[in-house]
Amino acid sequence: MMSCFRLPAVLPLSVLMLALFILAGCIRDKPSESEASSPTAPQLEKEGQEADPGEIFRVKFETSKGDFIVEAYSGWAPLGAARFKELVESGFYDGCRFFRIVPGFIVQWGINGDPEVQKKWYDNKIRDDDVLTENFRGTLSFAKSGPNTRTTQLFINYGNNSASLDPQGFAPFAKVIEGMDVVDAINAEYGERPDQGRIQTQGNAYLNKEFPNLDYIIKATILEPGAEKKNATEKKEASEPESPESSKSPESPKSGQSNQSKSESSREVNSNGEKDAASEEKAEKKPEKKEESPKPETIEEIK
Repeated sequence: MMSCFRLPAVLPLSVLMLALFILAGCIRDKPSESEASSPTAPQLEKEGQEADPGEIFRVKFETSKGDFIVEAYSGWAPLGAARFKELVESGFYDGCRFFRIVPGFIVQWGINGDPEVQKKWYDNKIRDDDVLTENFRGTLSFAKSGPNTRTTQLFINYGNNSASLDPQGFAPFAKVIEGMDVVDAINAEYGERPDQGRIQTQGNAYLNKEFPNLDYIIKATILEPGAEKKNATEKKEASEPESPESSKSPESPKSGQSNQSKSESSREVNSNGEKDAASEEKAEKKPEKKEESPKPETIEEIK
């Protein structure tokens, strides 16, 4: 009788406790309205996350240290990618020095060596892009002095600087896809010593005198689609040994034909001895042309 009396009391209590646990779990899983719209909530979930690339183009940088190639994406930062393309096509970066190198942080460039050229771009600012991709190692972003002040200066991230640079609004628009070892090897002996104000007003004349060992860009070129693949194929074909059939020497003429040619040549010389003698004398007087070795490009020659 007593056991029959307790059973109805225990069963409703268990059901009630189970219902409370389920309700509590549902409340915890649903974020509050303020948490969902918090500006401090991380926009990128993992290190090195990349946005939709959009339109893609590649740029080859030939430098005093070697070559490297970057790939730009309009989907990452459309205004930054468009300005970068405009500057490369105009030849703006040709001759520019890598004037600021902070090992483990960034390498910076983008002040033209000719102050007159630099003046034309000094106030040509573009608006900021949203930061859709992290400033991880190998990415390129525009330098700036405040909101909406981007002009021509760029930097490549040596490390993952997303924690410090993303919140400041530095929006990557490209990344190094080949030759990062060249970027790592850019001369860092002067650190941050070059004065940007003097570079703006005096250009490469100031840098050549005060910091002669700075590495520099020889030429920046937009690559045609598939150009790097074509170059790689050509290099591969050049390094491959010739097939046995192609390495065969051409068949020599028959002995009769050879003797006939020699005989005709002798008759021509003998029948016009004066002309041949003059030709020989002229040939003797003609100085030998020496092959000049290509003149190395020095920092002083890049204007």
